[in-house]
Amino acid sequence: MERMKASVVKGKTWRIAFAAAGAVALVACAQKPASERPPQPGDKAVARIDDATIWTSDVKREAVAEGLIGQGDPLDLTSPLFRQVLDEVIDQKLLADEAVRRRLDREPAAQGRLAAARERVLGDLLLESSVGKSVDEKAVNGLYQEMVSNQTPTEAIQLRQIVLASEADALQVKALLASGGSFDALAAERSRDDATRFKGGQMPPGTMDMLPAPYALALAGAKAGQIVGPFRADEGWVIVRVDDRHREAPIALDVARPQIIRYLTYDQVKDLILTLRQKAKVKTMVGPPVGDAPQEPASAPASAPSKDPKT
Repeated sequence: MERMKASVVKGKTWRIAFAAAGAVALVACAQKPASERPPQPGDKAVARIDDATIWTSDVKREAVAEGLIGQGDPLDLTSPLFRQVLDEVIDQKLLADEAVRRRLDREPAAQGRLAAARERVLGDLLLESSVGKSVDEKAVNGLYQEMVSNQTPTEAIQLRQIVLASEADALQVKALLASGGSFDALAAERSRDDATRFKGGQMPPGTMDMLPAPYALALAGAKAGQIVGPFRADEGWVIVRVDDRHREAPIALDVARPQIIRYLTYDQVKDLILTLRQKAKVKTMVGPPVGDAPQEPASAPASAPSKDPKT
């Protein structure tokens, strides 16, 4: 009894419980015993409730629905997680069976909810069979190559700076540097920028396109190891040393893959839904809000991901 209470409270997904009830009403409404044939190749029976069998695929499907594992991830039958989810599936089956026994599935309100659950499941199956097959490794690699070829290379740069109040002070410090003075020591002694002076003038790592305009202009042709300036900026008169400068490598495919898959999936779902809308005779009985432009299907994602996986 305590185990059942815990499983009902912990991780209980009521949306899935209603879907389970819908499956009972729609697939086994006539109270026929569940088939002993595995629903998937290699499936294993892991529990029985009266004359119904619960399979490993039932448990994995529930774990995916609850976000405990990803689609296609393994779930060890001997793990505590598998047992936890199995308990939840058993509880859901018991609840669904009791709902059918009480004929709750025959009530008009229940019929509408069960029909909606059935449509959601069928829609998911369509997306899995059509969209899932389109988002394959070839499509992922194709979009990745397109992204890399269209991407503007960025330059990473690491700088140290000394900020002075006047041009005369800056020229004096520049002369000290030319005669062998330590950049780090002069930054600590003379710079007026408190954020960098006690770090040897070291600025946070960045890229050329992130630099303020005066810095970017002064450093346009500078190389690693070069001292540039003085030049005028908002902070004052600046002398900069380039510690490092190099082109950043393109984002790796493994890093970009999740965003690419989301984009491709969105694109396929959107195209499929729009195609189905064009083929069907859809007539809405309410008008759009005044002044609003036509909207994409409500079942499509809210917005398309950027083709740049870094965004």
